[in-house]
This record gives sequence, C-alpha cells and structure tokens, in this order.
Amino acid sequence: MTRPLKTFLMTMLLGLTYVSAAYAQSCTSTPAEQAKDQAAILDTMQTFFAAATTDDLAKFRSIVTANFYAFDGGKRFDGDALMELIKTAHAAGKVYVWSVTEPEVHVECNTAWIAYVDRGSIQDASGKKDLTWLESGIFEKQNGAWRIRFLHSTRVPQA
Repeated sequence: MTRPLKTFLMTMLLGLTYVSAAYAQSCTSTPAEQAKDQAAILDTMQTFFAAATTDDLAKFRSIVTANFYAFDGGKRFDGDALMELIKTAHAAGKVYVWSVTEPEVHVECNTAWIAYVDRGSIQDASGKKDLTWLESGIFEKQNGAWRIRFLHSTRVPQA
C-alpha cells in the first residue's frame, strides 16, 4: 500500500471515528429524559387512537409525519387513507375500541419505536367481538414533538 493511500485511509478512519463519537455524544440522554420521551410516545399513540375513534382528521394529522403510512389488514394505507377506512367503517355502524397494553418503547436520538399488544373490540349490528392485535410503530421527533411515521398492525387469530 502506498504512503498517500495509507494517509488517506487513516484520515478517513479518524474522521469517521470523530463523527461517530460526536453523534453518540449528541444522542445521550438521562434516564429521566428517556422516561419523558417514552411517556410522550405512549401519549402520541393514545392520541392516535382517540383521533381514530372520533374521526378527527385534524388531530390525526397533528401526530403523524407528512410521509406517514400504515400496514393494516394486509394492505398499505398512505396518509389520510387509514382514517378514511375507519370513517367508512364507522358510517357502516362499526364501533372500535383500541388499547395499548404491554408497551415496549425504545428511543434513539430523534427516532423511536414501540411494540405493544392492542386489546380491544369491534361492535356492529351482530354484536361485540373482543379482538387482539400485535402492533408496532416508528416515531420521529420533529420540533420537540414525537410523530408517528409508520404503523403496523396484525390481528391475532382467535382460537
């Protein structure tokens, strides 16, 4: 290996080490800050379900990113399409109940993810059916607020 190549590679290695160290330092947080972020993420998730329960599109838009999308029922729903699906179901007489249980929240700088069990129900003219979904989401911190960028929901088969 030539001396200029060795010098270049050492410079790049040192530069990457510096950038990596600077990034790690800027992302450190205290346990209290982590707990605050985790609570804010749970609150955002609950706000999501409150907006869906009441067909509140403005509230929904206030807690999702501009490029939000979801996987639900084997389909991809971009932006407002998920809310439109729920609104249509409500108009057909369906009543949904959702709840975040057993949450695990992980925060890394301005990105976070959550995994939880959604224990709820669907009620329509035929009656009420208790259901469980396994769900997860990715969050971005924008201007100090946690917003949902991606959501995934899988219904647990009933025995």
